[in-house]
Amino acid sequence: MQLTWKAALFASLSGFFAASPGIFMFPKLSEAAAQQAVELQAAPLTIAGYHGFALRDGAFEMPNDGRAFVLGVPTNVTADVLRAHRLASNKFAFSLQPLLVRTEKRVLLFDTGAGRNFGTGAGHILSSLARARMRPEDITDVFISHGHGDHIGGLITPEGRLAFPNATVHISRAEWQWLRSMTNEKAKSDYFIGQHDELITAVTPKIATFDPDATLIPGLVKAVDIRGHSPGHSAYMIGSGRQSVLFVGDTMHHSITSVVHPEWLIAFDGDKPIAKESRIARERLWAQSGQRLYVGHFPYPGFGTIIRSGKGFVWHPLR
Repeated sequence: MQLTWKAALFASLSGFFAASPGIFMFPKLSEAAAQQAVELQAAPLTIAGYHGFALRDGAFEMPNDGRAFVLGVPTNVTADVLRAHRLASNKFAFSLQPLLVRTEKRVLLFDTGAGRNFGTGAGHILSSLARARMRPEDITDVFISHGHGDHIGGLITPEGRLAFPNATVHISRAEWQWLRSMTNEKAKSDYFIGQHDELITAVTPKIATFDPDATLIPGLVKAVDIRGHSPGHSAYMIGSGRQSVLFVGDTMHHSITSVVHPEWLIAFDGDKPIAKESRIARERLWAQSGQRLYVGHFPYPGFGTIIRSGKGFVWHPLR
């Protein structure tokens, strides 16, 4: 039986995560092993000249069944592509890693992970934040790429309170209007937002909306309008010049298929043809410019560049 991507994700959450409840728990280790464990949850990065951390929130998987993730491509073709890159051919694996950037005056968080929305296999941002020796109260600004449950779930606690009480929450005007307009039932069934009404109530006083491509913090953060995934999906350019890093949101999902075959349609995308066009155009631009990227669903820590390989492109991780 083939599954829709929504049904497949439900199956993934109840299966993969339930089978791995201890994946983010660290036993007492030697000093070297302890440091390695810390980096598995909060890998230090240099982001546009600032101290940054890839904050591991969790992971999830989707089956290679022709409906759950890649659409319109025979499963044997996707399987061959995965095998060619030494990956399991029957599934797609995704990471969840918000980005933390610390400047002299601000502590910036880009997306917030899944919260309770993806079961025990995700929602670990606060423990990862602690590994980076930061507190939720330290966050001054949260930048939301889009309103899906694995990106906004960490905005509130299980009790419905603000997880980052001192932070301004930046989100595009179109995305906020769309998110607010959902019913609680639709948010849960279609976008895996389990506490929609509580989330809207809690974050509304903290919301700062913006128009496409707006400068949000001069010299530090600029919105980059990349259409297709959701009504107001936004990437964020951090810094400027050759040191800049683009937080891409869900412009891309998988480090192999999204890069090697950006033309393949993706079940997660709201406007699939527009999202495809965005991926193709942006990939060429990023490869040509050498733009450094942070991709929240690529293998941890999701920091790297896209480079040309033969007639196509590949993901090149950086640390």
